[in-house]
Amino acid sequence: MKKIETRKLVESAMLIAVGTVLSLVKLDMPMGGGVTLCSMLPLIVLSHRYGWKWGTVSALVYSLLQLVLGLDNVRYATGAGMAIAIVLLDYVVAYTVIGLSGIFDKPLGKGRAAVMAGVAVTFCLRFVCHFITGVWIWDAMWPNEYGMTSVVYSIAYNGSYMLGELIVTEIVAALIYKPLGKYFRGEDLA
Repeated sequence: MKKIETRKLVESAMLIAVGTVLSLVKLDMPMGGGVTLCSMLPLIVLSHRYGWKWGTVSALVYSLLQLVLGLDNVRYATGAGMAIAIVLLDYVVAYTVIGLSGIFDKPLGKGRAAVMAGVAVTFCLRFVCHFITGVWIWDAMWPNEYGMTSVVYSIAYNGSYMLGELIVTEIVAALIYKPLGKYFRGEDLA
């Protein structure tokens, strides 16, 4: 039992590190934000391999690393409430929800369909977090130069990179699932 727990911790640390490095490799989008090289896929793998509870804790750790890397964004806050909202909605909650992907293993069975559904739903939840801060905080500080309402602008801005992130991650997850299916499902742990 101790051997499996050690393995779980080491694998999680390695996959969180891989995801963090992949988050630094990105294609910047014209309106802002960027599409990374599947930086959240390691979190998806952890959630399906060890369950959504462990996946959520792992994603929380990842979110704190992303917060440290993006700390400059918090300095734009004009008050404590705004800073807390940026920290929670743009980092902690936005990335932690990715760890919920494994909840689809039970209703859909531990397979490719559960992974694909997990990616789609959790990335949409992440989009909602960024959308809220886009309307509530960022547009209040920097009204967009396109003359769009804050709602439309937040959808366009956050949707441009989140849709790209979703598509790239879905494609790569589908491609690697067959050769790594046993790993995703945790069948090699016995």
